Amino acid sequence: MNWTYILVAVAFLLTACDNTKEENKEKMKEDKPAMMMMNPFETVAIVKSNPQVMLQLAGELKPDQQTELFAKVNSYVKELRVDIGDYVTKGQVLVLLEAPELQAQLANAKGKVAAQRATYIATAATYDRMMKANETKGAIAKDAIDQITARKLADEAQLQAAEATYREVKDMDAYLVIRAPFSGRVTDRQVDLGAYVGPMIKVPLLVLEDNDKLRLNLSIPEANASYVSIGDTISFQVRSQPQTVFKAQVSRKTGSMDVQLRSERLEADVLNADKSLKPYMIAEAKIPLQHTEATFFVPKTAVVESGMGVYVIRVEQGKTKNVSVRKGRMMPEQFEVFGELNEGDMLLKMANEEVMEGTEIPKTKM
Repeated sequence: MNWTYILVAVAFLLTACDNTKEENKEKMKEDKPAMMMMNPFETVAIVKSNPQVMLQLAGELKPDQQTELFAKVNSYVKELRVDIGDYVTKGQVLVLLEAPELQAQLANAKGKVAAQRATYIATAATYDRMMKANETKGAIAKDAIDQITARKLADEAQLQAAEATYREVKDMDAYLVIRAPFSGRVTDRQVDLGAYVGPMIKVPLLVLEDNDKLRLNLSIPEANASYVSIGDTISFQVRSQPQTVFKAQVSRKTGSMDVQLRSERLEADVLNADKSLKPYMIAEAKIPLQHTEATFFVPKTAVVESGMGVYVIRVEQGKTKNVSVRKGRMMPEQFEVFGELNEGDMLLKMANEEVMEGTEIPKTKM
């Protein structure tokens, strides 16, 4: 009984193997025509065109204005009138500081001005009387006239110096009141009441940002920089609102290439009245690149990049010839190329380094 089962199993396995071999043969027969149809020397004729190419770049949104507010003089925080998230207007008082020694200096300087003004007034009055008396010839000695004139000039100079010192101290006293330089939102606060602040402390009291308008910062690669002009419209999206497409207008270009990145930085202004966008968000931007004239676009597979440089392989009189090119804009399946090319040139569609220059290209059988 057991031998019968074993013989049946062996017969079943042999049958399955035969079927598998037949299937593999059929598959090879099907694949063979497809392999025969692939032509490694297939050529493509090139023509000029001027499509609008969309360049995708990641950028960053930054506030239109941002400033860190520091204390100009050594003082203590007396009053904080705003906090993080508060919207302020230009000129609004944000922080009050106090410096008792500065108040004493201000009072001292004011007193010196008053004293020096009184001295100058007295000297000026004496000068006027002596000049009046000098109208009578010989009434006042010349030396006395010279002395009172010099004294008047000296007292006037000292009065001006005292007034300058008073203005300087008064200006320093004005620094105790910190106002908003522009309208915006407080985004950071680093001090509390009673904190000691001064010019040597590197931590800002407050950080103020103007978010009504944002700046989209982008770095355009050197090869594409010439296609972007001031006034062009850029569309972009942010991760927090993938369903919304925002628009921005190119407003500024540096006009210079970054040495490390080999790119030109540009800024596009974004109106943000509804505050839906936040500074320092990452933006996925699409920039339209439009040339002023038609150029050549070739399949990506037709461009060879090797140690010999970047080139395409042109077929001339049945033989291959390497033509150096420079890449420009990029499309999903094509490169824009610049070089000694003409309309109607036949290029190898599947170019590679293994195709030596001067290789004979077999004629395609019809």
